[in-house]
Amino acid sequence: MLLNMLFPRRCPICSDIVMPKGQLVCPECVENIPYIKGPRCYRCGKELRDERTEYCFDCSKHVMYYEKGVSLFRYNHVMRRAMDGFKYKNRREYADFFVSEFIRIYGSIMQKWEADAIIPIPIHKSRRRIRGYNQAELLASPLSEFLEIPMREDCIERIRKTKPQNKLNDKERQKNIEGAFKIQGNVVQ
Repeated sequence: MLLNMLFPRRCPICSDIVMPKGQLVCPECVENIPYIKGPRCYRCGKELRDERTEYCFDCSKHVMYYEKGVSLFRYNHVMRRAMDGFKYKNRREYADFFVSEFIRIYGSIMQKWEADAIIPIPIHKSRRRIRGYNQAELLASPLSEFLEIPMREDCIERIRKTKPQNKLNDKERQKNIEGAFKIQGNVVQ
């Protein structure tokens, strides 16, 4: 209670104190959330511009190292600001909103995947010291609980510091993460 008075929950959309208390986002901000509503890419879940296509530009032109993904929001100025606050401005409470929306919209779909584990991608030790947390873990932990599957932080080790991905184009991102991770031991137990 005292903690909420000293550090009240902020809205991930407008950054103001959420009113009424107990909500994860301001009721008036809900209409500004850029949910993906149209047809989605079959692989990554991004919104498609042309409903006659199955894959987005990225998934149709590049090799992807995963089978299926989901996307909640269009990445516009609203979500860019929300993600920036979550990752770089200590707005850890935004994870509650993001996870609750993932579960609300994709919970039954994620359960059908029957995944063996949730593996949050690690950040470099120096970034973790500065930031104080890994945003992927803040999302993975409650999803692990909801899906009743383990969260495995021991599978991947970040062995090299990389440049922030948000400042890079697709090719630079690929090159940036080459050799940055090491698979640890037996991933599937």
